[in-house]
Amino acid sequence: MKLFAATVMLFSLLASAPSKTNGQTNQAGATARNGAVSQVSKTISITRNSAPPPQMREAENFTGLVGVEFLQEATAPSHLAAGRVTFAPGARTAWHSHPLGQTLIVTTGAGWVQQEGGEKQEIKVGDVVWTPPGVKHWHGATATDRMTHIALTEQQSDGKRVDWMEKVSDAQYSAPIQAQAATLLLGSAAPNAVSNQQPRPSQRAIGDFSPKLAQLTDDVLYADVWERPQLGKRDRSLVTVAALIAMNRPDQLRSHFARARDNGVTQEELIETITHMAFYAGWPSAITAIGIAKEVFEKK
Repeated sequence: MKLFAATVMLFSLLASAPSKTNGQTNQAGATARNGAVSQVSKTISITRNSAPPPQMREAENFTGLVGVEFLQEATAPSHLAAGRVTFAPGARTAWHSHPLGQTLIVTTGAGWVQQEGGEKQEIKVGDVVWTPPGVKHWHGATATDRMTHIALTEQQSDGKRVDWMEKVSDAQYSAPIQAQAATLLLGSAAPNAVSNQQPRPSQRAIGDFSPKLAQLTDDVLYADVWERPQLGKRDRSLVTVAALIAMNRPDQLRSHFARARDNGVTQEELIETITHMAFYAGWPSAITAIGIAKEVFEKK
């Protein structure tokens, strides 16, 4: 009787062992799979900036030459897509709107943006433009400057991010920038008359002491020569900076380094310009210029 009972117990243990082992195996496999899924979903992804500059070409829904780069498609659960667009001087989008809005970050040069019924506004490096959902608008480079911006756009569940409309006419694109546009861009609530009364740079600097020289500087140099379309303001800044480095004019360099920065010239580009000029303008002039550039960019 005891032998029979021991035999039954042994077979019971052998029968239950595989079931336990299979259960542990299945549980371990499920844990491993879940761990793999969790690891993938929580891993940071980096897309290296190793691609060549985009080819500038005409594109549907744009006027002029543009380079379009898709940086990031919307990846669930996120609905945010990112792209980078480079506009040649004179290039712009067609009129369009975004069902969930869009954010633009200007990274190079200068451009214009306008919503339907509003004034055309200038945008420069570092500016962030938010367009609310459903607002009809366009944006692009100025007539003389190249402009690059990063576009952050949310898409609907059906994948839609933009509603394209008619092209921006030359008359709409070339319309002058009103004083109101500058006020709105700065976020000021001051009336236009107050904005128009602000003295221009040379008037503020030397207007009381030499009003005629100030007038010539503002009206001829900056309002005429600097606005000629044959060269963009970014290129004019580089030419001016190079000339001032060669002549070792530190006082003028200070203001023109700041102007160059506002016109889309980067810190790295200015440093490279100074380094290049050292072999043509002389080492002392380059050392003076690099000290002024450092001062200007540290104050930004």
